[in-house]
Amino acid sequence: MKNSTQSVSKPLLRLYLIRGFELRSGDSVVQVAWSAQRLVAFVALQDRAVRRPHASGMLWTDAPELRASSSLRSALWRTPSPDGRPLIEASSTHLRLNPAVEVDFREIVSRAVSLLDQDDGVQSADNLHGQFRQFDDDLLPDWYDDWVLVQRERFRQLRLHALEAICHRLTDLGRYALALEAGLAAVACEPLRESAQRQVIRVHLMEGNATEALRQYRGYARLLADELGARPSPSMDRLLEEVTGNLPAARSVTAT
Repeated sequence: MKNSTQSVSKPLLRLYLIRGFELRSGDSVVQVAWSAQRLVAFVALQDRAVRRPHASGMLWTDAPELRASSSLRSALWRTPSPDGRPLIEASSTHLRLNPAVEVDFREIVSRAVSLLDQDDGVQSADNLHGQFRQFDDDLLPDWYDDWVLVQRERFRQLRLHALEAICHRLTDLGRYALALEAGLAAVACEPLRESAQRQVIRVHLMEGNATEALRQYRGYARLLADELGARPSPSMDRLLEEVTGNLPAARSVTAT
C-alpha cells in the first residue's frame, strides 16, 4: 500500500500558441477569459520576466496609465491557477510565466534554431521529415495586436529558413519526394520568396525533372510580374540555364 502522505504528481500544464490559444492541464482544456489569454500569451512570448508597466502599456495601448494598470490587475485576477499553480508569477514589479508551464511556441523555436545551427548531414531523412511538419502553422493566426504581429513575423521568418534548410538537406540525401514536401510548404508560406522557390526548382533538377523545374520557374515568374512588376534574379536564371537551355520561353510568360 502506498504511503498516504506520498505526494501525487500534478497534471502537466501545457500552453499552445501555434494555430491558436489553448491551455491544457493534463488531458483537460482549461477555460481562460479573453483578457487573461492576452496577458498569458504576451508573457509567454517574452524571453524573460517583463516589467508590469511594460506589459500594461503593450496590452492596453489606448488606455491611460492608471487604467491600463487596473486592467492588468483585473487580467491577473482572471488568470486561472490549475491545481493551485498560477500561470503567471507576479511580483510588485515584474511578471513571468510559471516555469512549470510548457509552451509549444518556445519548443518549436528552439528546434528551428537547433536545426539551423547543425551541419548538413547530421540528421537522418526520417528525422528531418518528421520535423518539417512542426513548421507548417502560424502563431496565433487570428490575433492582430501589434505585439503579436511582430512575434508572428519573427516566427514566420524562422519557419521559412527551417523549411528551406530541411528541403536542401533532404535533396542532398536523395529523398526528393520528402524534400518537395518541405520546399512546397515554404512556398505556401511565402510564394514570393525566391529562396524557397529556388529550393523547389533544385529538387526537380536533381531528380532529373527539368520540365517540372521549368513549370515552377514559369509560375513564379508570372506571380512576381503580376504582384511586383519584377522578374526572377540572375541566380534563379542560372539555376535553370545549365539544364534546360530554354529560358527565353520561360521569360516570355511574364509578358502575357
